[in-house]
Amino acid sequence: MRILCFLFFISSFISNEIKAQQLLDKQTILFTRQDSLRGSITKERSWWDLKQYHLNIKVNPADSTITGSNTIKYLVLQEYNIMQIDLQPPLEITKVIQNGNVLKYRRDGNAYFIDLVSLQKPGTLNELTVFYQGKPKVAKSPPWDGGITWKRDSNSKPFIASSCQGIGASVWWPNKDHMYDEVDDMYISVNVPSDLMDVSNGRLLSVKKLKNGTTTYNWYVSNPINNYGVNINIGDYVSFSEKYKGEKGILDCSYYVLRADLAKAKKQFKDAPRMLKAFEYWFGPYPFYKDGYKLVEVPYLGMEHQSSVTYGNGFQNGYLGHDMSSTGWGLKFDFIIIHESGHEWFANNITYKDIADMWIHESFTNYAESLFVEYYYGKNAGAEYVRGTRKDIKNDIPIIGHYNVNNEGSGDMYPKGGNMLHTLRQIVNDDAKWRSILRGLNSTFYHQTVTTKQIEDYLSEQTGMDLNPFFNQYLRDTRIPTLEYYFEKNKLVYRWTNCVANFSIPIKISINGVEKWIKPETNWKSESYSEENSKLIIDSNFYITSKLITN
Repeated sequence: MRILCFLFFISSFISNEIKAQQLLDKQTILFTRQDSLRGSITKERSWWDLKQYHLNIKVNPADSTITGSNTIKYLVLQEYNIMQIDLQPPLEITKVIQNGNVLKYRRDGNAYFIDLVSLQKPGTLNELTVFYQGKPKVAKSPPWDGGITWKRDSNSKPFIASSCQGIGASVWWPNKDHMYDEVDDMYISVNVPSDLMDVSNGRLLSVKKLKNGTTTYNWYVSNPINNYGVNINIGDYVSFSEKYKGEKGILDCSYYVLRADLAKAKKQFKDAPRMLKAFEYWFGPYPFYKDGYKLVEVPYLGMEHQSSVTYGNGFQNGYLGHDMSSTGWGLKFDFIIIHESGHEWFANNITYKDIADMWIHESFTNYAESLFVEYYYGKNAGAEYVRGTRKDIKNDIPIIGHYNVNNEGSGDMYPKGGNMLHTLRQIVNDDAKWRSILRGLNSTFYHQTVTTKQIEDYLSEQTGMDLNPFFNQYLRDTRIPTLEYYFEKNKLVYRWTNCVANFSIPIKISINGVEKWIKPETNWKSESYSEENSKLIIDSNFYITSKLITN
């Protein structure tokens, strides 16, 4: 039966994939060799598997430079002897060493191709060290246009932070800059002037003060981590902490803020344990108990760096004081704490392999905001919140971008993606089952990189429905499905239009105040009713439009 269903749906799926690609092609984006080198799994990447990084750097605020090295441990999967490592100018690799040998390399834009001394033997665990230096790109509009932010606090002390999703972690350190291969664990050593502190991912192993007036902070990340999730945050920090009693035991929560902001942070950061309580309920245990949870003040809005979530929302509720939903519910919580921390489940635990599938991060986390509201203020409040975000949907280009060229799709992946998931919840029509599905996602794909197909297949299997047309509609098409209907004597006649082939989802309606489920298809269907002059109301929790056809 499963094989027959697959054969039945595969032809329509392929057809819709072609239509989605045609929509994407209308963007007239010209991709370059550099886009392919960054966005694809090249031959020089595929033969080796990342095992460990040790990023060891000195950050000098006086001249905005970074110098240091990255020692890379890797498992050889296939016999080969050319390795691709990425680093963006104006930074440059100065030397590569393996087993005491200085290796040759050539540069092609942002990619360096390193010639190893001999063919690598499959199954062996090897390492090499890449040395680099220079002035990294200054972030123009972090975190969206990232790099390194060099600012000063109210006491004129340096206040420095990294942010690099999209632009890539290679904007400030050399690495295998593709999301498909997460490093298993990582050491981060950052040397800074002794009147400053570095806060990075994982747990602080040691602090070493040197005679030259600098201090090195040594951090260790024991869980797999994606490249853009790695960060440095440097400033005149003070800290406080608490123990959160979570589903997997005691979680260490640490908070780092500028000295002048300590009192405000102690009040505002109370949203952190509230977040943990709500999201552990909906999504399962916080994914990084070994590394703890940190919230770190930075000189930009914020970002979901793994176990080192960054914060710059001004110690106020909402998004810089504004309600993203325009319903009032968005001012009940600090948007950056809730949203960026939500990414610990969807982005850091479950991570896209290709940025074209960025919706996996942003749609689920956008939807998580409404689940936070629901947990504390009720189901209707959560529904009002997610519906309120529809005002920002543009339906300009598909949510899924181009693959293998480091291209993300429409910003609709936030509000439209959240409303897509809210619509799917209505279709499931079982709150306990829906919660089980969300928790199951995080356990099934625990600490994994995934594709859209894996998520779609999982949701189809768990709901017992073929959701290919549903996801084709909302992820690969820009149209909002429209329910066309009319009344004919004692009949309601209806169908789906403005939609992909085979689109067919059930929706809840009320006729003259009586609730009922119907399952429209792209061909006309009808329902009999005992009253004439009926009035139809569609449940507003479905992200669709409707059109009453009149003679």
